Amino acid sequence: MKAIRRFTVRTVLPEPLRPLGDLARNLRWSWHQETRELFRSVDPEGWQAAQGDPVRLLGSVAKERLTALAADRRFLRRLAAAAEDLADYTAGPRWYQERADQDELPSAIAYFSPEFGITSALPQYSGGLGILAGDHLKTASDLGVPIIGVGLLYRHGYFRQSLSREGWQQEHYPVLDPNSMPLAPLREPDGSPAAVTLHLTGGRTLTARVWTAQVGRVPLLLLDSDTEANEPAERDVTDRLYGGGSEHRLLQEMLLGIGGVRAVRAYCRITGHPEPEVFHTNEGHAGLLGLERMRELAQDGLDFDAALEAVRAGTLFTTHTPVPAGIDRFDRDLVARHLGDGGELPGVDIGRVLELGRETQPGGDPRLFNMAVMGLRLAQRANGVSTLHGAVSRGMFAGLWPAFDPEDVPITSVTNGVHAPTWVAPEVQRLGSTPFGAPWTEDALATGGTDRWAALADVPDAELWELRRTLREQLVADVRRRLRASWRQRGAGDAELGWTDHVLDPDVLTIGFARRVPSYKRLTLMLRDRERLTSLLLHPERPIQIVVAGKAHPADDGGKRLVQELVRFTDDPRVRHRVVFLPDYDMRMARLLYPGCDVWLNNPLRPLEACGTSGMKAALNGCLNLSVRDGWWDEWYDGENGWAIPTADGIADEDRRDEVEAAGLYDLIEHQVAPRFYDTADAGLPQRWLRMVRHTLATLGPKVLASRMVAEYVDRLYTPAARSHRALRGPAAAELAQWKARVRRHWPQVAVAHVETAFDGDAADGAPELGATLTLRAQVALGGLDPSDVDVQLVSGRVDAGDRITAPAAVSLKAAAVSDTSGRYAYEGPLSLYRTGAFGYTVRVRPSHRLLDDPGEMGLVAFPAESQGMTGGVLR
Repeated sequence: MKAIRRFTVRTVLPEPLRPLGDLARNLRWSWHQETRELFRSVDPEGWQAAQGDPVRLLGSVAKERLTALAADRRFLRRLAAAAEDLADYTAGPRWYQERADQDELPSAIAYFSPEFGITSALPQYSGGLGILAGDHLKTASDLGVPIIGVGLLYRHGYFRQSLSREGWQQEHYPVLDPNSMPLAPLREPDGSPAAVTLHLTGGRTLTARVWTAQVGRVPLLLLDSDTEANEPAERDVTDRLYGGGSEHRLLQEMLLGIGGVRAVRAYCRITGHPEPEVFHTNEGHAGLLGLERMRELAQDGLDFDAALEAVRAGTLFTTHTPVPAGIDRFDRDLVARHLGDGGELPGVDIGRVLELGRETQPGGDPRLFNMAVMGLRLAQRANGVSTLHGAVSRGMFAGLWPAFDPEDVPITSVTNGVHAPTWVAPEVQRLGSTPFGAPWTEDALATGGTDRWAALADVPDAELWELRRTLREQLVADVRRRLRASWRQRGAGDAELGWTDHVLDPDVLTIGFARRVPSYKRLTLMLRDRERLTSLLLHPERPIQIVVAGKAHPADDGGKRLVQELVRFTDDPRVRHRVVFLPDYDMRMARLLYPGCDVWLNNPLRPLEACGTSGMKAALNGCLNLSVRDGWWDEWYDGENGWAIPTADGIADEDRRDEVEAAGLYDLIEHQVAPRFYDTADAGLPQRWLRMVRHTLATLGPKVLASRMVAEYVDRLYTPAARSHRALRGPAAAELAQWKARVRRHWPQVAVAHVETAFDGDAADGAPELGATLTLRAQVALGGLDPSDVDVQLVSGRVDAGDRITAPAAVSLKAAAVSDTSGRYAYEGPLSLYRTGAFGYTVRVRPSHRLLDDPGEMGLVAFPAESQGMTGGVLR
């Protein structure tokens, strides 16, 4: 018979073993190899059965084994050392605490994300966004950055994937019990569970418990609506990650953003943790957090505009979406119903709220509420996740700054990184310790500099090649086990599966491809010419083998058809020993897949890959990238760390473009990748291949680390945001809001009326020469504004064929006097001709105020009208 309720009864550990419980509940074990080895030694077979989850392990260990361990002095010494090491790690000063600029640093940062990929034992992630968020928290812990993570606890997680006999993706949603995971309920001082409540339409309420996961030093707060205080519909709000219809998603995002802020307040009140000065929104899903903070400030007496300025000052918005279709958009009436009077934000001007998410850009739909647009308007700072993605984002959102050239849109970029202690195989870590005579410490892995990575060049060829084969062999064994299990799920019997014992070969060039399956990632590009792919797989002298994994969204039938197309190819008896599809891609699979591959394949439609961190994880293990120049690879490909698949950017026909790029992929594999891997003429080793592996480790190792990423966030975004937050406390926010309103009112009258130059120098032909100086004068109409309200700038630099200034340099001009009765001001300054060739300049006017962090944030700028004559606007 079937139970009507399932729950987990936790083990009571003998007193000497109590520290095991503390070690299991702190997720540092997921990246700390010594702690993992300690748990493995508790029960090696149980550790395997528990899939490397200490909580599950401790729940299954026999009482007799626990009694024996409690009397094992050697084990107790190891346990005491591990507990002491964790205490030192969580309490001792680290990079953040040892910085000289302590007064400038934020006291705390709240990091909101709809998903977090910390470990497969806490399955609250679907793909790259969640894995990135998990790596962000782990690295913040390693560096001592005081972050509080905020997310939702999904009772079914994302989904488990299997295949039908016909190769069609099937989804399974196992119920997750928080008590069986490394979580603890946040409790009030009286011991009762902490909860947050949202008011919904129709007098309903949504109550969520707050669970905490301890990620090293970093607390992660997860909100759970599956409580008895809720009606069935409200209990299901946190049922599945990225599930449900539009209203369901809006309720999830209300709970994440609005409820998440309330959870942070409760956590800080209960634990004494410093209140965040900076709020980081990882994608637009959590953007409603800004509205909750505005509601808080309204209770302190700030009006809408002043509260908006105060909230913006301490908010950072990170976009991971290179296409508008990837952004959450809701019907405005739905948003008004849930946030206005009778909903969650009574008393707040819902009309003003709706304006924050209105698509005012060309082509936008005024009937929709755009979460990314709101995120940008509620954040003083915004960034993409690679240099190329920053440029794509500036172009995608340029319509929100209609007077700006796309390159001037105030969206910067911080290229993602990955958490090395999580993703570097233990065997590679041991290899890296050889030149130093000691193992790589956790700190060295997390923050290892160029010298440590470069030292890998001293590892002998034979040792490096043997390591690569060992990792490949481990992957082959894992693939065979997973493939056999998958075929059993598809209905095959053991008598049919003898062939799985011979799938893949540890001595064959292995290519990996694993990611989510939206159409732009082109899962099936490799199948474009099946006969040519087959000839590569079965080449008599230089064969290749391919391991593929990935999940399509449950509602994406197009993605499921791509999965089925690939699975059917891999089922072909001619090639099934050389190419496999592994269902249920997750972090456990990835930790063997990245190190075990020789080449990591990535072939998205450029420039639709925001970053693509899987290739970074592969590179840290000595795997070479074979990728379209998109995301991070566009930034750091150097010709020696892998191969760039040629792109046909100018071809509008997608079918033709795929054909051209697939041909380029086949050519690279056939004529460059495979020949280099199998070229063992020198001492029986592929020395040219190994040189590329060393170069990859030495040059990409320091760049792709999440420690570099988090340090950039601290220096370039978190610390300035904290500074702005402090500057706009009290009456300053109202002052800035009132000034902005006055500037916007008068800006239509601001104009650059006239510009002229006078040449100060001698030249035989009258043309200006390098090093000469021109005196530039401009007349600027300011309407009802004062010179102190604006910054008039001379912008100059090289010009292209269309007379656009590239790599411009800007200097501020000085106001000389009011030039006439019309209120025009005369500005003057020197124009230095610092480079030869086509050279150009212009004059621009931008708002300026001591409390304005970025003059571009208001979206206001004035240039000379093109019809006005400008002496010497372009010098050739």
